[in-house]
Amino acid sequence: MSDAQPHAVNPSQISYLQLFLRFLRFGFMAWGGPVAQIAMLRQELVDEEHWISNERFNRVLAVYQVLPGPEATELCVYFGMLARGRVGGLLAGLGFVVPGFIFMLMLSWFYVQYGMTSGVFAAVFYGMQPAVIALIARAVHRIGTHALGNRWLLGIALFACVLQLLNINFIIILPCAGLAYILIRRGWQIPAAALGVALIIGALVVAQRPSEVINLVPEVAAGTASPLSLFGSGLSAGLLTFGGAYTVIPFLRHDAVEINGWMTGAQFLDGIALSGILPAPLVIFGTFIGYVTAGLAGAVAMTVGIFGPAFAFTLVGHDALEKAIANTSLHNFLDGVTAGVVGLIAAVSITLAITTLTDLPKLLIFAVALTVLFRWKSKLNVPVVVLCAGLVGLLLFQGA
Repeated sequence: MSDAQPHAVNPSQISYLQLFLRFLRFGFMAWGGPVAQIAMLRQELVDEEHWISNERFNRVLAVYQVLPGPEATELCVYFGMLARGRVGGLLAGLGFVVPGFIFMLMLSWFYVQYGMTSGVFAAVFYGMQPAVIALIARAVHRIGTHALGNRWLLGIALFACVLQLLNINFIIILPCAGLAYILIRRGWQIPAAALGVALIIGALVVAQRPSEVINLVPEVAAGTASPLSLFGSGLSAGLLTFGGAYTVIPFLRHDAVEINGWMTGAQFLDGIALSGILPAPLVIFGTFIGYVTAGLAGAVAMTVGIFGPAFAFTLVGHDALEKAIANTSLHNFLDGVTAGVVGLIAAVSITLAITTLTDLPKLLIFAVALTVLFRWKSKLNVPVVVLCAGLVGLLLFQGA
C-alpha cells in the first residue's frame, strides 16, 4: 500500500515537457475504458494534487458528457489548458492519445498479418477481458462515491441505469436527469417522480414496437477506402457521438460495415475487442478500421477525424465552457446530469459483464481482479492486474 500523502500542485509551474510526459504516463496507464480513465484523472489531479475542486470536476465532467467525443481525452485537454494554455492543452491531449494509437497500430498490423488465429494472442486476450470488466466496475464505484452526494442523486443514477437497460436513448436520459434534480432541489418531488414514470411508460411502449432488423443488412467482403473518406467518417463520428465513447460504435459500424463495406461485421467486432484491452480511449478502435482498410495513412486519417473535435471543443471553446461551469444556475442541472451519467456507465458495465463473463474461469479472474483493485491502493495496480490476468489466461490455455 502506498504511503504517499496528497499534496497540492500548481499546474502553471509545470513545463511543457513535464506536462506532455505527465499525460503520456496517463496514456500508458489508461486501462479499462473511459470510466477507469476518468477515475484515474480524478484521483491524481483532483483528490491528490488539487488542480481543481471535486465539485468543479463533477461539473466539468457533466459538460463534457453532453458534448460529443471521448470525454477522458477532453478532460486531459482541459487540464492541459488550465496548466499552460492552448499549447498545454494540445500537448496533454496528444500525450494521452499517443500510447493507445501506437498500441492499436501494432495490434492492427498483427491482426492483418496473422488474424485472431494465434493461440498465444487468444489466450492472453481471454484472461484480460474479465480483468478489464473489473477495472470498469471499480471505477464506477469510485466515480459514484464522489458524484452521488445525497439520496436523490443516488436515486437518479439508479433510475438512469434502469432506463438505459430498457434502451431509452441517453439523449433523453441525461437532460431529464438534470431537470429532475432541479425539480427536486426546488421541493417539487412529485413532478420529478412524474417525469420518471413518463420515461418508464415510454420505454415500455417503445419495447412493444418492432425493432430495426439491422441483421438483415447483408455483409459484404471487406473493401478499401481512401484516407479522405476515412477522415470524413471519423470526423462525423467525433461530432455526432454524444454521451461518451461507447456511442461511437453504431456510427462507425454504419459507415464501415453497412454502407461502405470497408470490412465485415466480424472484423468490426474484432477491432472493438482489441481496443477494450488497450490503455487507450475506447474510440481508438477507429485506428483499427483505418489501418485494415487503408493502411497507415488510413489509420492516421480516421484517428485525427475522431479525436479532432475532442481537442477543438476545449482549445477553441475553453472560455465558453468555463462560463458554463461557473454559472451557479446550471449547477443543479449539471449535478443531475452527472448522476445520470453514473447510471449510464453502470448500465454499460452490467451489459459488458453479461456478455464477457461467460464461464467459470472468467468469473474467477474477474472476482480476484476486483478484490485486488479494491484492496491494493497503488498507482501500479491497473497495469499489474491486467497483465497478470493475461498471464493467467495464457497458463490456462497451456494447461488445457
